[in-house]
Amino acid sequence: MDRDETSKPINPDELPMLAPCRDIGFAASLQWLKLGWRDLRAAPGPSLVFGLVTLILTYMITLATWVWGNVGLYLGLVSGFVFVGPGLAMVWYAISRRLERGLPVGIMPALKDALRAARGALFFAVILIVVLLVWARAANTMYIFFPAIENPSWRELVVFLTAGSAVGALFSLVVFAASAFSLPMLLDRQADAVTAVITSINAVLRNKRALLFWAVLIVAAVLIGVVTAWLAFLVVMPLLGHATWHAYRQTIDASQWPEA
Repeated sequence: MDRDETSKPINPDELPMLAPCRDIGFAASLQWLKLGWRDLRAAPGPSLVFGLVTLILTYMITLATWVWGNVGLYLGLVSGFVFVGPGLAMVWYAISRRLERGLPVGIMPALKDALRAARGALFFAVILIVVLLVWARAANTMYIFFPAIENPSWRELVVFLTAGSAVGALFSLVVFAASAFSLPMLLDRQADAVTAVITSINAVLRNKRALLFWAVLIVAAVLIGVVTAWLAFLVVMPLLGHATWHAYRQTIDASQWPEA
């Protein structure tokens, strides 16, 4: 799409309900990570600054939950990072987009791009917050599976953790399908949130094996953050953000929508 076309008024009736997707290989996510690492090395300053912001927010959530919550709520909010993570990644999408187009890269330009797209992502953000609150509540009620004894056995603990993990996995899969490509599309194109979410879900369903592998890699990255007391998030989160941008570019054909 050339620059003249992007300046024309948008007629929603002429646009489809979703953007088409491409078939991707099972190991495509490894290339996304490679490209994400390239972007991180190309713009380490702004990428790591926003990584530090994410790290600080993570510690604040953890501290608040530890002080005012309980174990169930703690697990729920920690898992809820899967939900708020895509929203925080908007700045890394903006950085990768600028690198791709040869535009100046910096903290303020990336933040400005992300904030510009925030209006279109507001509806999606509200959905994420609602899902996060529901999941936190569901995690808190997991105590019905916790043995009401002082020293539970390993078998009783396994039942508790299995039930909590199953509920968390269900919530995470739903949000992953809706957010895998929707936020990068909202940043890149003049598309509404409903179209972006439908596009994302359709692409995930059509590339189940490849996107499941991508989801496993994301979970592994989050686990690395856990075992390092969140310190790895300083690098891991920017890497995943940049990689997600390339996942969107390789998977979604949004050329029918004018550029943002």
